[in-house]
Amino acid sequence: MPALIPTDHYGTVTWMGLVPDRAAALKAQPQQQLELAFAGPRGEDHGGLTRPSCSRVLAQHPRGTTIRNTRQLSVLGAAEIAAIARAMGLETLDPAWLGATLVLEGIADFTHLPPSSRLQADTGATIVVDMENRPCTLPAREIEAEMPGYGKAFKAAARGRRGITAWVEREGVLRLGTRMRLHVPDQRAWAHEMI
Repeated sequence: MPALIPTDHYGTVTWMGLVPDRAAALKAQPQQQLELAFAGPRGEDHGGLTRPSCSRVLAQHPRGTTIRNTRQLSVLGAAEIAAIARAMGLETLDPAWLGATLVLEGIADFTHLPPSSRLQADTGATIVVDMENRPCTLPAREIEAEMPGYGKAFKAAARGRRGITAWVEREGVLRLGTRMRLHVPDQRAWAHEMI
């Protein structure tokens, strides 16, 4: 029996980008296509099979510990980017300022996709949802540089809307306009309360 169930939910790639040097800036450079390798999108500074642990996993690992890189991509939903912009009092919000790898249109409540879900292109290229991408101050700096006075509003406006982090399960090429089908784990929700 399959452990992952194909759904009738599809997202269309409406924007894609690469962060070439995150030490210099989080701002992504727009792309027409991405080559996905097992280490992540070619040319993406967040790529690699491993990475140093960060604040997101401090309860599990001391900062800087070498861990598996499940944050090769930052993927956002187009509707959620629009909602963030509205909450900030902006007409639009450039995905480049958010360090986005992909923006998908057509999948509701995108940030809350179940971890371990897959997004698969017709070509077979597949990414795995790791977890919700929590808002941080790095996009706020990019926004402030482009739209002075608005950066501080990002973190609160993006709560619950920042998209997901993901990693490459199957290599392939993605292009603008590619449709990706959502596959979800075949399991019930965890029944226990969080401690």
